[in-house]
Amino acid sequence: MIVKVCGITRREDAEAAVEAGASALGFIFYKSSPRCVTPDKAAALGDGLSVCKVGVFVEETAAAVEAAMRAANLDVAQIYGGQAPPGARVWKAFRIADSFDRALGRGAEAVFLDGAGSGMPFNWAIARGAAGRVIVAGGLDASNVREAIRIAQPWGVDASSRLESEPGVKDHEKLRRFIKTALAEENP
Repeated sequence: MIVKVCGITRREDAEAAVEAGASALGFIFYKSSPRCVTPDKAAALGDGLSVCKVGVFVEETAAAVEAAMRAANLDVAQIYGGQAPPGARVWKAFRIADSFDRALGRGAEAVFLDGAGSGMPFNWAIARGAAGRVIVAGGLDASNVREAIRIAQPWGVDASSRLESEPGVKDHEKLRRFIKTALAEENP
């Protein structure tokens, strides 16, 4: 199972996530986010860490995504709207309210389903049985990730704001508990 910690802005948070067992780190390139980083900063944050590095893009052109991926040394583009560069590994992201049209994720390595509001969970049963790989996000932390995995049966899980002491600053204890709980549910 992919366990992704998103919104990484500090090297010590990236290292803590990897040490705890995270398989992916998310770097946000959306300027309106308090967790936004530049491609150069993302490259420095992830340098030398053996983990999948994911760039989060909102309504960007394929050229902008490609340039950021190259500069930040990213493995995957997580795309909310916008376009993906040809040949890139893509996680097509959708904000979920009550339903999801599975056909929208066609051609992506994975479909990333996020709650409709910042840090808010959605009805995880929507993700269950979706064709292909599904990553569930939105309002996840150690208190609910086990239930999300049992209901949605996803390929991966992702958390950001609920692992923080303040925007962009991860609470390492919350981070460790989330990762440990997610991995324990995968391997009961």
